[in-house]
Amino acid sequence: MSVVALCVAVAAGWWLLGSHGAPAASSASTQAAGGKDDSGVGILLDLAKTAVSEHRLVAPAGSNAYEFYLSVLQLDPSNAVALEQLHESFPNASAEVERAINDSNLDEAQRELSLLREFDSTNYILSLLGGKLDAQRQIQIRQDEARAAAMQAQQHSANTGSML
Repeated sequence: MSVVALCVAVAAGWWLLGSHGAPAASSASTQAAGGKDDSGVGILLDLAKTAVSEHRLVAPAGSNAYEFYLSVLQLDPSNAVALEQLHESFPNASAEVERAINDSNLDEAQRELSLLREFDSTNYILSLLGGKLDAQRQIQIRQDEARAAAMQAQQHSANTGSML
């Protein structure tokens, strides 16, 4: 199941649980009083707003502001709120990607970077982060190779020592 389909399914379930058993008049009066939009777009915007307030910009997968805002844009490509929030949160979201790279959480960094690229694939910051991620992967490969060589040398010396 794609991330977007999952987000829409979660949003629909959340909406159904929230309105299940409630009288129609109550739902209508709540919408009129609070100006709330009970459509899929409104629900996704609410979920995104909550994710932002809980500092879940790009993680965890399936429950973060960027995925919710991108889902809004799939339903309403010109949604001004989603576009504005994606632009505003971009510096913090890219900082989270860099933090994941620095923490050697490379698979998560790749997922987050791909998410940001869905919004703005030509951004130079994302190109820089992609280069940093690739470099960190190369460093990790070299470290793994060095550990393997050290283990082989240790095993070889143990084997030659036992033959004497």
